[in-house]
Amino acid sequence: MVMFLAVAAALFVAILLVLIRLFAGPTVYDRVLAVNTFGTLTVLFLSLLGFIGERPDFLDIAILYALINFVSTIAILKFFRYRALGQATLNTEDS
Repeated sequence: MVMFLAVAAALFVAILLVLIRLFAGPTVYDRVLAVNTFGTLTVLFLSLLGFIGERPDFLDIAILYALINFVSTIAILKFFRYRALGQATLNTEDS
């Protein structure tokens, strides 16, 4: 049990370091990477808390959060590359 608490403390410290990187990142891509890493560490932290507290439903929440983290990271990167999330279609037949 002490080992799991030590791992939880280490994950918490890693989350704090990633938050520092998030606010101090010189470029947008550094910040996006920090947000993605924060999401991954949060998934690990939720899984560990579920294991320590013997709550298997925390794993479902962690998996859902991982999926949201992945999709949002892809959407943010696409937005910063193309400055749009979707492509507007021009209908030339009406003119």
